[in-house]
Amino acid sequence: MTGSLQIKNGKYYMVLNTTDINGKRKPKWIATGLTAKGNKKRAEQLLRETLREYEQRHSSKKAQLRFSDWVREWLETARQRVDIITYEGYFGVTQRHILPHFDATDITLGEVTRSILQAYIDGKSSQGRMDGEGGLSPASIRHIRNILNQSLKAAALGGWIPVNPCDGLRLPKQQKPEFAFYNAEQLGSLFTAIQDEPLCPLVRVTAVYGLRKSEVLGLQWDSVDFEANTLTIKHTVVKQKSLVSKDKTKNAASRRSFPLMPEIRALLLHAKEEETANRHLFKREYNDSPYIFKWPDGSPYTPNFISHKFSKLLEQYNLPHIRFHELRHSCASLLIAQGFGLKDVQEWLGHADITLTANTYSHLDIARKRSIAESIAGSF
Repeated sequence: MTGSLQIKNGKYYMVLNTTDINGKRKPKWIATGLTAKGNKKRAEQLLRETLREYEQRHSSKKAQLRFSDWVREWLETARQRVDIITYEGYFGVTQRHILPHFDATDITLGEVTRSILQAYIDGKSSQGRMDGEGGLSPASIRHIRNILNQSLKAAALGGWIPVNPCDGLRLPKQQKPEFAFYNAEQLGSLFTAIQDEPLCPLVRVTAVYGLRKSEVLGLQWDSVDFEANTLTIKHTVVKQKSLVSKDKTKNAASRRSFPLMPEIRALLLHAKEEETANRHLFKREYNDSPYIFKWPDGSPYTPNFISHKFSKLLEQYNLPHIRFHELRHSCASLLIAQGFGLKDVQEWLGHADITLTANTYSHLDIARKRSIAESIAGSF
């Protein structure tokens, strides 16, 4: 810890450079009672002694706190600086996985070491599921590690522990994601099968534009410009424990505009007419929300309902099972099959980094690779 002397109203004050749990500087002023005239050396000595005593007393106190209680303390500060969905994600992981384990061990913040954390991570990887049926996925392990790292980093920045013991942890290797998707013929069969279902317009828009579930549920009427014939992604609806509407997208690249295709334009105009009719039908009971895709009474769909209903529709019409999110993958596969490059796919899907696009879809780019192979073979 560092500090300095400041003169205020003719007297020396000690200003200690303390930090809060997030590592943010929080100056602490302490009066010395010494006048500025003729007391500089005495004030400097008092500052040195105060810094030494304060650091020993405060660091020792925090280091003796149970690590699980420190995580709870950190979680409360996280609530103030992240959005509700992120906080609920943190809360769920700590309640299910982190707090039960470290409450049982009674280990203190100062006793946490890298080897202890590594043993914990390894245990979760091999036998960490709540149902006892094996280990957690590499993605789940990374969520746990993220919380451990943030809380311990805050402790290190605050001076309560010398270093962050989370640095250098070995994590299970992430497997390349596997996904299913529909080809053009299968998508056509899907649209034909569900054409009279209320969910059909939402499914069609999702597949055509490769939208995330949060993006299609977040479509509002101000997202559509019928004069310019554009559809802009600028709102999202997400759910952890709560249903949260956001006037922002997942990242800057996700805020994108599409040309309004004739069939989508017609679909949206029909949805507008239905909304007007439902507004008259329900009268004062109508939930006046700005969303395009919703229940007849105006209440917005929830993400869980969309996933569940989509699965039921595939089962009902005897169609191959894919997850709702895999409509997005289906759109990407169609773009690649038609000769569009990964950069085009990245921009259409709204990926922030083309690396994600390449890691996810490069194995589908068979046509382009076949053309390269033929070109090389021809040169010989």
